[in-house]
Amino acid sequence: MTGGVSARAWGLYALMAVLWGIPYLFIKEAVDSFSPAAIVAGRTLLGAAVLLPIALHRRALRPALKLWPWVLAFGAIEMAGPFFLLSHAEQTLPSGLTGLLVATVPLFAAGIALARGDRTMLSPARALGLAVGFAGVVVIVAGPGLSVADPATALAAVGEVLLVALLYATAPFIVATKLAHVPSLGTITLSLLAVGVAYLPFALLTQHEVPTIRSGVSLAALGIFCTALAFLGFFALIGEVGPARAPLFTYVNPIVAILLGVLVLGESLSLELLVGFPLVIVGCWLAATGGRLRPRAGARGDDLPALPEPVAMD
Repeated sequence: MTGGVSARAWGLYALMAVLWGIPYLFIKEAVDSFSPAAIVAGRTLLGAAVLLPIALHRRALRPALKLWPWVLAFGAIEMAGPFFLLSHAEQTLPSGLTGLLVATVPLFAAGIALARGDRTMLSPARALGLAVGFAGVVVIVAGPGLSVADPATALAAVGEVLLVALLYATAPFIVATKLAHVPSLGTITLSLLAVGVAYLPFALLTQHEVPTIRSGVSLAALGIFCTALAFLGFFALIGEVGPARAPLFTYVNPIVAILLGVLVLGESLSLELLVGFPLVIVGCWLAATGGRLRPRAGARGDDLPALPEPVAMD
């Protein structure tokens, strides 16, 4: 897509910036009375319950079942690991800081692309982006990252979130190389269902208290809005603007996460966070795009990891 952005696309961008910027707030609320395993099980099973009827109607499950080992690998890397690690890390870290650290995904994606032989990652703009982005991470970790708890505990939590970013950066490469011809809806639905079923026994074993209403509502919102509805919105956005432009809303997600953390949860906005935040965002943008404001004419996902073809929704 080389033309302008439609009003529908702008609306989808705004929707995705909120739906994938607000989960950190809901996770922070949910961990107040849910165990991390219970959050993963609840979120994924709720998301699967919403998407399953649509996937059956679209006949999207059969192609995914044919490649079930790779679908399970995708689910493990995109959902099983990250959802648990985020829930565990937010028992220590503020939600806004967590959201900002996850925004380093494009930095890790650029590194993975370089390791896979993409020489464009060595361009001056992208190399500068990697350096600036990781400098921002150092500023954030050395400041608010280590000040929220015991330094060792805080550093471990930061490591968990950065591992999430690495996993999120890896998952699209699995889709692009192994599941490119499988409907996205089938891959996502089957992955959610498998992860939810796998985590359910651990959820039952680790959930030792009666959840509060606030935590329950937050978990329901995570599953319905931030998982099922968010994936549907993302598929629609890919169909509207193409796979190269679609992920650009991720640069707005940390702004939403930080603002909600400050306004709703009363989290502090430190000087180090104010300095590190623009470094991370600018670094991610340079590393992912090479400094271009739009993809080259005729490019299909050159600037970002290839994503699966969208599933038509009506």
